[in-house]
Amino acid sequence: MEQQINRRRFLGLLPALAVSATAPEMASAAVTKGYPDKPIRVVVPFPAGSGTDESARYVAQSITMQTSQSVVVENRPGANGFIAAKAVATAQGDGYTMLITTNTTHAANASLFKKLPYDPIKDFAPVSLIAKSGLVLVVPSDSPVRTVADLTALARQRQGKLTFGSGSSSTRIASELYKIMSGAPALHVPYKGVPQALTDLMGHQIDFMISDISPARPLIQAGKLRAIAVTTAQRHPLFKDVPTMDESGLPGYELTAWVAAFFPAGTPTPVVDQMSSFIQQAMGSSAAAEHFGKTGGQPLSSTPEELAAFVRSETAKWAKTIKAAGIEPE
Repeated sequence: MEQQINRRRFLGLLPALAVSATAPEMASAAVTKGYPDKPIRVVVPFPAGSGTDESARYVAQSITMQTSQSVVVENRPGANGFIAAKAVATAQGDGYTMLITTNTTHAANASLFKKLPYDPIKDFAPVSLIAKSGLVLVVPSDSPVRTVADLTALARQRQGKLTFGSGSSSTRIASELYKIMSGAPALHVPYKGVPQALTDLMGHQIDFMISDISPARPLIQAGKLRAIAVTTAQRHPLFKDVPTMDESGLPGYELTAWVAAFFPAGTPTPVVDQMSSFIQQAMGSSAAAEHFGKTGGQPLSSTPEELAAFVRSETAKWAKTIKAAGIEPE
Protein backbone atom coordinates (compact mmCIF):
# COMPACT_ATOMS: atom_id res chain seq x y z
CA MET A 1 0.00 0.00 0.00
CA GLU A 2 2.81 2.45 0.98
CA GLN A 3 4.71 1.68 -2.23
CA GLN A 4 1.58 2.50 -4.28
CA ILE A 5 1.20 5.88 -2.51
CA ASN A 6 4.87 6.75 -3.10
CA ARG A 7 4.52 5.80 -6.73
CA ARG A 8 1.46 8.02 -7.09
CA ARG A 9 3.35 10.92 -5.47
CA PHE A 10 6.33 10.41 -7.78
CA LEU A 11 4.09 10.39 -10.87
CA GLY A 12 2.39 13.50 -9.62
CA LEU A 13 5.73 15.29 -9.32
CA LEU A 14 6.77 14.57 -12.92
CA PRO A 15 5.10 17.67 -14.46
CA ALA A 16 6.76 19.91 -11.86
CA LEU A 17 10.13 18.26 -12.43
CA ALA A 18 9.77 18.79 -16.16
CA VAL A 19 9.04 22.48 -15.67
CA SER A 20 11.99 22.78 -13.29
CA ALA A 21 14.34 21.14 -15.80
CA THR A 22 13.35 23.56 -18.55
CA ALA A 23 13.39 26.65 -16.31
CA PRO A 24 17.00 27.67 -17.17
CA GLU A 25 16.23 27.40 -20.89
CA MET A 26 13.03 29.43 -20.46
CA ALA A 27 14.92 32.05 -18.45
CA SER A 28 17.62 32.26 -21.13
CA ALA A 29 15.00 32.73 -23.83
CA ALA A 30 13.31 35.43 -21.77
CA VAL A 31 16.59 37.31 -21.32
CA THR A 32 17.43 37.39 -25.02
CA LYS A 33 13.88 37.82 -26.34
CA GLY A 34 13.73 41.23 -27.92
CA TYR A 35 17.40 41.99 -27.14
CA PRO A 36 18.45 44.63 -27.85
CA ASP A 37 15.35 46.75 -27.32
CA LYS A 38 17.13 50.05 -26.72
CA PRO A 39 20.35 51.79 -27.88
CA ILE A 40 23.70 50.18 -27.05
CA ARG A 41 26.68 52.24 -25.88
CA VAL A 42 30.11 51.17 -27.13
CA VAL A 43 33.03 52.70 -25.23
CA VAL A 44 36.41 52.99 -26.99
CA PRO A 45 39.62 53.83 -25.05
CA PHE A 46 41.18 55.68 -27.99
CA PRO A 47 40.23 58.84 -29.92
CA ALA A 48 38.20 59.18 -33.08
CA GLY A 49 40.24 58.29 -36.14
CA SER A 50 42.26 55.58 -34.39
CA GLY A 51 42.30 52.02 -35.70
CA THR A 52 40.25 50.82 -32.71
CA ASP A 53 37.68 53.56 -33.29
CA GLU A 54 37.29 52.56 -36.94
CA SER A 55 36.80 48.91 -35.95
CA ALA A 56 34.23 49.88 -33.31
CA ARG A 57 32.27 52.02 -35.75
CA TYR A 58 32.18 49.20 -38.30
CA VAL A 59 30.88 46.79 -35.66
CA ALA A 60 28.35 49.36 -34.43
CA GLN A 61 27.00 49.87 -37.94
CA SER A 62 26.69 46.13 -38.49
CA ILE A 63 24.85 45.55 -35.20
CA THR A 64 22.44 48.34 -36.11
CA MET A 65 21.78 46.71 -39.48
CA GLN A 66 21.15 43.34 -37.80
CA THR A 67 18.95 44.59 -34.96
CA SER A 68 17.52 47.96 -36.11
CA GLN A 69 18.77 49.41 -32.81
CA SER A 70 21.15 52.34 -32.70
CA VAL A 71 24.67 51.77 -31.37
CA VAL A 72 26.45 54.85 -30.05
CA VAL A 73 30.26 54.91 -30.05
CA GLU A 74 31.73 56.91 -27.17
CA ASN A 75 35.45 57.74 -27.29
CA ARG A 76 37.05 58.02 -23.85
CA PRO A 77 40.80 58.23 -24.53
CA GLY A 78 43.63 58.73 -22.09
CA ALA A 79 45.51 57.10 -19.22
CA ASN A 80 46.53 54.03 -21.25
CA GLY A 81 42.90 52.96 -21.58
CA PHE A 82 42.22 53.17 -17.84
CA ILE A 83 39.36 55.68 -18.20
CA ALA A 84 37.33 53.66 -20.69
CA ALA A 85 38.06 50.27 -19.13
CA LYS A 86 37.05 51.41 -15.65
CA ALA A 87 33.88 53.06 -16.98
CA VAL A 88 32.72 49.77 -18.51
CA ALA A 89 33.96 47.60 -15.63
CA THR A 90 31.71 49.54 -13.24
CA ALA A 91 28.73 49.79 -15.62
CA GLN A 92 25.58 47.71 -15.27
CA GLY A 93 25.97 44.29 -16.86
CA ASP A 94 22.79 44.38 -18.87
CA GLY A 95 24.15 44.12 -22.41
CA TYR A 96 23.80 47.82 -23.19
CA THR A 97 27.33 48.98 -22.38
CA MET A 98 30.22 47.32 -24.23
CA LEU A 99 33.94 47.97 -24.40
CA ILE A 100 35.67 47.62 -27.76
CA THR A 101 39.34 47.70 -26.94
CA THR A 102 42.75 46.21 -27.68
CA ASN A 103 45.63 44.31 -26.18
CA THR A 104 46.54 47.62 -24.48
CA THR A 105 43.88 47.30 -21.77
CA HIS A 106 43.47 43.53 -21.78
CA ALA A 107 46.98 42.14 -22.17
CA ALA A 108 49.82 44.68 -22.05
CA ASN A 109 48.73 46.95 -19.20
CA ALA A 110 49.00 44.10 -16.72
CA SER A 111 52.78 44.15 -17.24
CA LEU A 112 53.20 47.89 -17.85
CA PHE A 113 51.73 49.00 -14.53
CA LYS A 114 52.13 47.79 -10.97
CA LYS A 115 48.47 48.45 -10.23
CA LEU A 116 45.42 48.79 -12.49
CA PRO A 117 42.11 50.46 -11.58
CA TYR A 118 40.34 47.48 -13.13
CA ASP A 119 40.90 43.72 -13.42
CA PRO A 120 41.04 42.72 -17.11
CA ILE A 121 39.87 39.19 -16.25
CA LYS A 122 37.48 39.46 -13.29
CA ASP A 123 35.77 42.73 -14.26
CA PHE A 124 34.76 41.74 -17.80
CA ALA A 125 32.76 39.18 -19.74
CA PRO A 126 34.56 38.38 -23.03
CA VAL A 127 32.31 38.65 -26.10
CA SER A 128 34.29 38.20 -29.33
CA LEU A 129 37.48 39.02 -31.16
CA ILE A 130 37.03 41.62 -33.91
CA ALA A 131 40.28 42.15 -35.83
CA LYS A 132 44.05 42.07 -35.78
CA SER A 133 46.61 44.26 -37.52
CA GLY A 134 50.29 44.90 -37.90
CA LEU A 135 51.97 48.28 -37.41
CA VAL A 136 54.12 50.49 -39.62
CA LEU A 137 57.28 52.46 -38.82
CA VAL A 138 56.89 55.99 -40.19
CA VAL A 139 58.95 59.20 -40.36
CA PRO A 140 58.21 62.66 -41.82
CA SER A 141 58.35 62.67 -45.61
CA ASP A 142 61.34 65.03 -45.62
CA SER A 143 63.31 62.99 -43.09
CA PRO A 144 66.74 61.72 -44.18
CA VAL A 145 65.71 58.29 -42.84
CA ARG A 146 64.80 55.78 -45.54
CA THR A 147 65.65 52.49 -43.83
CA VAL A 148 65.71 51.04 -40.33
CA ALA A 149 69.51 51.13 -40.52
CA ASP A 150 69.32 54.88 -41.28
CA LEU A 151 67.10 55.42 -38.23
CA THR A 152 69.44 53.47 -35.99
CA ALA A 153 72.45 55.42 -37.23
CA LEU A 154 70.63 58.73 -36.67
CA ALA A 155 69.59 57.69 -33.16
CA ARG A 156 73.17 56.92 -32.24
CA GLN A 157 74.36 60.16 -33.80
CA ARG A 158 71.81 62.14 -31.75
CA GLN A 159 73.07 60.36 -28.59
CA GLY A 160 69.64 59.57 -27.15
CA LYS A 161 67.91 62.80 -28.19
CA LEU A 162 65.88 61.21 -30.98
CA THR A 163 62.18 61.05 -29.99
CA PHE A 164 59.35 58.68 -30.79
CA GLY A 165 55.61 58.93 -30.09
CA SER A 166 53.06 56.38 -28.94
CA GLY A 167 49.29 56.43 -28.62
CA SER A 168 48.76 52.96 -27.17
CA SER A 169 50.68 50.17 -25.48
CA SER A 170 51.14 48.44 -28.84
CA THR A 171 52.71 51.47 -30.48
CA ARG A 172 54.95 52.12 -27.50
CA ILE A 173 56.12 48.54 -27.05
CA ALA A 174 56.80 48.22 -30.79
CA SER A 175 59.27 51.11 -30.58
CA GLU A 176 60.78 49.95 -27.30
CA LEU A 177 61.36 46.53 -28.84
CA TYR A 178 63.03 48.20 -31.83
CA LYS A 179 65.31 50.14 -29.45
CA ILE A 180 66.38 47.00 -27.59
CA MET A 181 66.94 44.90 -30.73
CA SER A 182 68.82 47.64 -32.61
CA GLY A 183 70.63 49.29 -29.73
CA ALA A 184 69.21 52.65 -30.83
CA PRO A 185 68.73 55.18 -28.00
CA ALA A 186 65.53 57.30 -28.20
CA LEU A 187 63.15 59.18 -25.90
CA HIS A 188 59.50 58.19 -25.50
CA VAL A 189 56.77 60.84 -25.87
CA PRO A 190 53.28 59.54 -24.89
CA TYR A 191 50.03 60.73 -26.48
CA LYS A 192 46.33 60.11 -25.78
CA GLY A 193 45.98 58.45 -29.15
CA VAL A 194 47.76 57.61 -32.39
CA PRO A 195 46.18 60.40 -34.52
CA GLN A 196 47.59 63.09 -32.20
CA ALA A 197 51.04 61.53 -32.31
CA LEU A 198 50.95 61.36 -36.10
CA THR A 199 50.03 65.05 -36.26
CA ASP A 200 53.07 65.94 -34.18
CA LEU A 201 55.23 63.63 -36.28
CA MET A 202 54.25 65.53 -39.43
CA GLY A 203 55.03 68.75 -37.55
CA HIS A 204 58.49 67.46 -36.58
CA GLN A 205 57.66 67.56 -32.87
CA ILE A 206 58.82 63.93 -32.72
CA ASP A 207 61.20 62.05 -35.03
CA PHE A 208 59.57 58.67 -35.68
CA MET A 209 56.70 56.42 -34.68
CA ILE A 210 55.53 52.85 -35.09
CA SER A 211 51.85 53.44 -35.81
CA ASP A 212 48.60 51.59 -36.40
CA ILE A 213 48.26 51.15 -40.15
CA SER A 214 44.73 52.54 -40.47
CA PRO A 215 45.40 56.17 -39.43
CA ALA A 216 48.90 56.23 -40.96
CA ARG A 217 48.04 54.92 -44.42
CA PRO A 218 46.24 58.00 -45.82
CA LEU A 219 49.10 60.21 -44.61
CA ILE A 220 51.60 57.93 -46.32
CA GLN A 221 49.53 57.98 -49.53
CA ALA A 222 49.34 61.79 -49.36
CA GLY A 223 53.13 62.02 -49.14
CA LYS A 224 53.11 63.49 -45.63
CA LEU A 225 54.79 60.49 -44.04
CA ARG A 226 57.24 57.86 -45.28
CA ALA A 227 56.78 54.17 -44.46
CA ILE A 228 60.07 52.53 -43.46
CA ALA A 229 59.08 49.02 -42.30
CA VAL A 230 56.13 46.92 -41.13
CA THR A 231 56.01 44.83 -37.95
CA THR A 232 54.30 41.78 -39.45
CA ALA A 233 56.16 38.54 -40.20
CA GLN A 234 55.51 38.95 -43.95
CA ARG A 235 55.17 42.08 -46.05
CA HIS A 236 51.80 43.74 -45.66
CA PRO A 237 49.37 43.60 -48.63
CA LEU A 238 48.90 47.39 -48.45
CA PHE A 239 52.65 48.04 -48.39
CA LYS A 240 54.14 45.45 -50.72
CA ASP A 241 57.23 47.59 -51.38
CA VAL A 242 57.90 48.19 -47.67
CA PRO A 243 60.17 45.62 -45.96
CA THR A 244 59.43 43.94 -42.66
CA MET A 245 61.44 44.79 -39.54
CA ASP A 246 62.93 41.32 -39.84
CA GLU A 247 64.07 41.99 -43.41
CA SER A 248 65.44 45.34 -42.23
CA GLY A 249 68.08 43.78 -40.01
CA LEU A 250 66.13 42.83 -36.88
CA PRO A 251 65.76 39.02 -37.13
CA GLY A 252 62.70 37.67 -35.36
CA TYR A 253 61.00 41.04 -34.91
CA GLU A 254 57.22 40.61 -35.15
CA LEU A 255 54.40 42.44 -33.41
CA THR A 256 50.66 42.58 -34.10
CA ALA A 257 47.79 44.25 -32.26
CA TRP A 258 44.22 43.03 -31.85
CA VAL A 259 40.74 44.40 -31.16
CA ALA A 260 37.99 42.66 -29.15
CA ALA A 261 34.67 43.30 -27.41
CA PHE A 262 33.88 42.91 -23.71
CA PHE A 263 30.82 43.39 -21.50
CA PRO A 264 30.98 44.15 -17.78
CA ALA A 265 31.26 41.04 -15.61
CA GLY A 266 27.89 39.67 -14.60
CA THR A 267 26.23 40.27 -17.96
CA PRO A 268 23.81 37.35 -18.52
CA THR A 269 25.36 34.57 -20.57
CA PRO A 270 22.50 34.52 -23.14
CA VAL A 271 23.05 38.23 -23.81
CA VAL A 272 26.82 37.72 -24.16
CA ASP A 273 26.23 34.84 -26.56
CA GLN A 274 23.74 36.88 -28.60
CA MET A 275 26.13 39.81 -28.97
CA SER A 276 28.94 37.41 -29.84
CA SER A 277 26.70 36.01 -32.56
CA PHE A 278 26.07 39.53 -33.93
CA ILE A 279 29.82 40.23 -34.09
CA GLN A 280 30.65 36.83 -35.58
CA GLN A 281 28.12 37.47 -38.34
CA ALA A 282 29.54 40.94 -38.94
CA MET A 283 33.17 39.80 -39.10
CA GLY A 284 32.43 36.78 -41.26
CA SER A 285 30.99 38.80 -44.11
CA SER A 286 32.68 39.65 -47.40
CA ALA A 287 31.99 43.31 -46.60
CA ALA A 288 34.13 43.03 -43.46
CA ALA A 289 36.99 41.44 -45.41
CA GLU A 290 36.84 44.30 -47.92
CA HIS A 291 36.57 47.02 -45.26
CA PHE A 292 39.41 45.78 -43.05
CA GLY A 293 41.53 44.95 -46.07
CA LYS A 294 41.44 48.64 -47.01
CA THR A 295 42.32 49.80 -43.49
CA GLY A 296 45.17 47.39 -42.92
CA GLY A 297 43.48 44.87 -40.66
CA GLN A 298 42.12 41.36 -40.79
CA PRO A 299 38.60 40.65 -39.50
CA LEU A 300 38.34 37.97 -36.83
CA SER A 301 35.68 36.59 -34.51
CA SER A 302 35.42 34.08 -31.69
CA THR A 303 33.13 32.63 -29.09
CA PRO A 304 33.27 34.18 -25.61
CA GLU A 305 35.12 31.11 -24.35
CA GLU A 306 37.71 31.35 -27.12
CA LEU A 307 38.29 35.03 -26.38
CA ALA A 308 38.75 34.30 -22.66
CA ALA A 309 41.46 31.74 -23.46
CA PHE A 310 43.02 34.10 -26.00
CA VAL A 311 43.28 36.94 -23.45
CA ARG A 312 45.03 34.66 -20.97
CA SER A 313 47.58 33.53 -23.58
CA GLU A 314 48.08 37.09 -24.90
CA THR A 315 48.67 38.45 -21.39
CA ALA A 316 51.55 36.00 -21.01
CA LYS A 317 52.86 36.80 -24.51
CA TRP A 318 52.84 40.56 -23.96
CA ALA A 319 54.48 40.13 -20.56
CA LYS A 320 57.34 38.37 -22.34
CA THR A 321 57.54 41.07 -25.02
CA ILE A 322 57.52 43.89 -22.46
CA LYS A 323 60.28 42.18 -20.49
CA ALA A 324 62.30 41.73 -23.69
CA ALA A 325 61.82 45.44 -24.45
CA GLY A 326 63.28 46.30 -21.06
CA ILE A 327 60.22 48.24 -19.86
CA GLU A 328 59.86 48.51 -16.09
CA PRO A 329 56.27 48.64 -14.77
CA GLU A 330 55.17 52.08 -13.61
